[in-house]
Amino acid sequence: MRYIYKLFMIALALTLGACTDLNVKPEGSFGAAELFTNPEAYEQYLAKLYGSFSLTGQDGPHGNGDIGIVNDEGFTSYIRAYWKAQEITTDEAVLSWTDAGIREMHEHTWTSENQFVRVLYYRIFMIIAYSNDFLMQSTPEKLSDNGISQDWKDKIEIYRAEARFLRALAYWHALDLFRNIPLLTTITADLPTQVAPEVIFNFIVSELEEIEPIMVDPKLNEYGRADKAALWMLQAKLFLNAEVYIGQSKFTECITACNKVIGAGYALNNEYATLFMADNHTSNEIIFALNSDGKNTQSWGSTTFLVHAAIGGAMSDDIDVNGLPYPDEELNEYGVNGGWVGLRTTRTMVEKFGIDPSNPDDPRAIFFTEGQSIDIADIGEFTDGIAVPKYVNITSTGVLGSDGTHCDTDYPLFRLGDAYLMYAEAVLRGGAGGDATTALSYVNALRERANGDTSGNIIQSDLNLPFLLDERVRELYWEGTRRVDLVRYGEFTDQGIWPWKGAVAEGITTESYRDIFPIPASDLIANPFMKQNTGY
Repeated sequence: MRYIYKLFMIALALTLGACTDLNVKPEGSFGAAELFTNPEAYEQYLAKLYGSFSLTGQDGPHGNGDIGIVNDEGFTSYIRAYWKAQEITTDEAVLSWTDAGIREMHEHTWTSENQFVRVLYYRIFMIIAYSNDFLMQSTPEKLSDNGISQDWKDKIEIYRAEARFLRALAYWHALDLFRNIPLLTTITADLPTQVAPEVIFNFIVSELEEIEPIMVDPKLNEYGRADKAALWMLQAKLFLNAEVYIGQSKFTECITACNKVIGAGYALNNEYATLFMADNHTSNEIIFALNSDGKNTQSWGSTTFLVHAAIGGAMSDDIDVNGLPYPDEELNEYGVNGGWVGLRTTRTMVEKFGIDPSNPDDPRAIFFTEGQSIDIADIGEFTDGIAVPKYVNITSTGVLGSDGTHCDTDYPLFRLGDAYLMYAEAVLRGGAGGDATTALSYVNALRERANGDTSGNIIQSDLNLPFLLDERVRELYWEGTRRVDLVRYGEFTDQGIWPWKGAVAEGITTESYRDIFPIPASDLIANPFMKQNTGY
């Protein structure tokens, strides 16, 4: 079992309560003064912060959830909600289910009452609230008052830096998705007010700069915890999108951060598909992952959602061989005991890999085509759209995951392949500190990994911004980057067309205000100081 989630299981004793109020302080079954005299409580609380990005409550896979604003606790998994916002609003994914609000996400018709938007908003600010409380409970003064030894104080200083990193990560997502948000760094009863996007942006920048010297060096922290390389990746993401957020170019800063990541000793996996298998925790390419353990960290989110929801139609023939229960005596294709008949992709994405989905030009296309139509006449019909079993609950050596329902595969939030592509884009956009030749070598490294040789390599004149946008699809599809990329390129709303965008089968453009999501109506009702984003 991986380190951080050993701690999470202990952290359940903290019994942190549900949070739908941005200012609510997590409740404990013990008073803080009693609880935090035990130094291990700080370690356990940190594990809760990490776990909140994947898990949904205290009694996995469901029960005693962190937030209770929807009927299905599985919806409230942070990465599941984040993935939907970044993927099913684009050409990369459609979802056949009929839950209220899900079609609105495909069709760009969501409102401030959409339950998926609401879950994402409150989950982000719940993590911010937990982080703020952790930082309030672990000040040097509190540690001294609680009789914490110097050895533990030194450890907790690093824990505090990691909590600030996780808070900065949540704030980046909040800035990207909602833009006009409050800045909360303490637990208070006062109603928050929104601040300008520049304030949030500068806060994230300063936080990361301040904690960088304290963070553990790359690859030296326990697996599942953030280090300096994760921090540099977050900086690169923030700077690459700065023009969108604050109207200022930060491509030089992006290149600086990417150079730090690339120089930190990571290497590409030999095989692309192994990045998304049940033993991807052994990868030297993944920089920061949200960990999964099928036996010990069960939820209906993260890769459990991504594996199961992508299986349906004729794919089910590969799941339960000869009617045997999981794990069966013969190897099944996906490492799970059933499919949820949901996720597929559109013709627009498929054609980034070539015209024929059954024989793609690029080997990174992990498609299932038997019985599937490339065109989508009905989003609710699983066989309309090409299936994408990119994530599987089986190891690179063919060993089934530890559980047939809940997956062992970690969600790769940051990896080296993305750093290569961000470097190349920042160079093309005029950033200093990099060069076009190096950018070309990074892109070709990814293409060589995909093809197994140099047959797919491009030349310098091929490397331009439109090519890179398509290359990001080929390398990073279904990894939660597509909406961010389309917004940066100006092709998410009033430019760019794909099937069912705008509630039309062939797709239409949509209103530019939908580049960000609305503040949930429930939050506006609760807080009269909050104002709705323009257009909603």
